[in-house]
Amino acid sequence: MTELARTSPSLGVPAPDAPARAFADPADMGVARAAALFEQMQPEQAAAQLEPILAANPTSVSGWILMGRVRLALDQMDTALDAANKAIELAPEDPRPLAIASRALTLLGRHDEALSMAYRAIVVEPKNPLWHDRVAWALLAADRQTADAEQAARTAISLDPNEAHYYFTHGMALAALGHVDQARQALATSLRIEPGNPVAKTRLDILNGAAEPVVEKKKRSWKLFGRKDE
Repeated sequence: MTELARTSPSLGVPAPDAPARAFADPADMGVARAAALFEQMQPEQAAAQLEPILAANPTSVSGWILMGRVRLALDQMDTALDAANKAIELAPEDPRPLAIASRALTLLGRHDEALSMAYRAIVVEPKNPLWHDRVAWALLAADRQTADAEQAARTAISLDPNEAHYYFTHGMALAALGHVDQARQALATSLRIEPGNPVAKTRLDILNGAAEPVVEKKKRSWKLFGRKDE
């Protein structure tokens, strides 16, 4: 399955155009530069920028969170999980590294742990739809409790009804439950909000019989907290 994810307003790393003067700590400026590289779809360069920063400043929560995201983009799940775990140790009250760890664990096939991390993120921040969406995908990837995945997707929609991705997730869960007509409606809604999404269009075409199902590589996905295809 292909997981889409969104940009979190509380991601904790600066936008690519954030002025360096906004950061008092040179390490923060380095993380900002790495974030800019990552947003420009240069994850290898972002990792190279972050490595010496984290070696010199191993208590940088934002640095470890960004490193986790970068390693996910590079399909380096073990190191993504290590980075997320370091951030969790430093900031157990922050749901973002919990979600990164959950994503990495899903892709490593460690589904029980992935679910645990996703639910922990919801406990920390129950009104953030990103974490309910992560629960939905963790359940779908584990191929279990599909009704719970559908409920989690509906919860994400209720928290942010204008986000195309959450309707996509809901459509995938409904399709897994065999509710094809409702799945079509959810995917069509996703495409109305975000017409240029090729993944949602392909899924809808498959449900409509206009395209053949394809076998996907499990490690190909959309970036956690980002909109660009990896």
